Amino acid sequence: MGLQVIEWRDETGMEMVHRWPAAGSGEVRLGAQLVVRESQAAVFFRDGKALDVFGPGRHTLTTLNLPILGTLVNLVFGGQTPFQAEVYFVNMRTFTDMKWGTTEPVVFRDKNLAMVRLRAHGLYTMRIKDPQLFVNNVVGTQHLYTTEQVQDWLRDFIVARFNDTLGDMVDDILELPEIYAELSAAVKGRLQEDYNRYGMELNDFVIEAIVPPEEVLRMIDERAAMEATGEAPRFLLYRTAKAIGDMPQAGGEAPGADAAPGGAAGTAGTAAAAGAGVGAGLAMGAAMAKSVVDALTAGKERSGGAPPADVAQPAPPAGFCANCGHALPAGAKFCPECGTKTVQGKTCPKCSAEGPADANFCPQCGEKLE
Repeated sequence: MGLQVIEWRDETGMEMVHRWPAAGSGEVRLGAQLVVRESQAAVFFRDGKALDVFGPGRHTLTTLNLPILGTLVNLVFGGQTPFQAEVYFVNMRTFTDMKWGTTEPVVFRDKNLAMVRLRAHGLYTMRIKDPQLFVNNVVGTQHLYTTEQVQDWLRDFIVARFNDTLGDMVDDILELPEIYAELSAAVKGRLQEDYNRYGMELNDFVIEAIVPPEEVLRMIDERAAMEATGEAPRFLLYRTAKAIGDMPQAGGEAPGADAAPGGAAGTAGTAAAAGAGVGAGLAMGAAMAKSVVDALTAGKERSGGAPPADVAQPAPPAGFCANCGHALPAGAKFCPECGTKTVQGKTCPKCSAEGPADANFCPQCGEKLE
């Protein structure tokens, strides 16, 4: 009968605990060799009770290193081997690239945006510090315990501590990028007690990103654009011009039931319809811009905050370029920004608003146009 050797090699890099044998108890003879590698520990079980923890090296299983074993063998087998036992090999290396993340959005109270839903994710590294405690409290009688299982199990702990810490340290999501390091350290400190309770040690904890929903990101982008313009009226003019510039692309071709798709009549009809649509859009844009500026100016006067006399206020543009949305000065035949030929309309004799070339009445005040 050859020498009995009990050992385990992790070929996947994902196994945290591996039991020998896979099911039930194995037959062990006194004098068997237990081989434990540098990155391992071996917990020896007999009759469901942990007898000892073996560190790295080659161990000969005798009554010298398992004194309680001699009593058990003498009682059950009359001093003869073999006997039944299990060995749990525990991977003691540091497990890196462990991932965590919120499965559902976290509701966060922001001082500027009120209630905001946030998602977060990151990485952490950990190791098993007390192999016997980890086997008894976490693994139980499982044959195999992997990093995927521990990630799923620890996610709830991490998210709970993250939520508590986020609420204590942050009141404005715009400040988050500045305190990622401090927030990570605080969450790690709260999690360490949870890890210790199960025989583990949390080495590093990193927050990679805390992200609000897409609609909130769009609001933040718009706020940044408004800050870049410096004035609310200019921002509103910019938004109006941009919307009008998108109208020709969004409008598509004008329908022509009696015109051939490739014929001259169809082309002329489409061009005329497009020109009329652009002209109407320009007139509408000019009227909207003028109304916005007038409303903002009136609001400032009512609140006693009229603009200072020495600050020149921009005059409403006569129209906007259909190609790039740039404001057009009165009487311009070409866009000063991109050179596109402008669509000439009619000027209302009563309110001076611009209307499309084929309009019969002013779109602003209803005055009949000549």
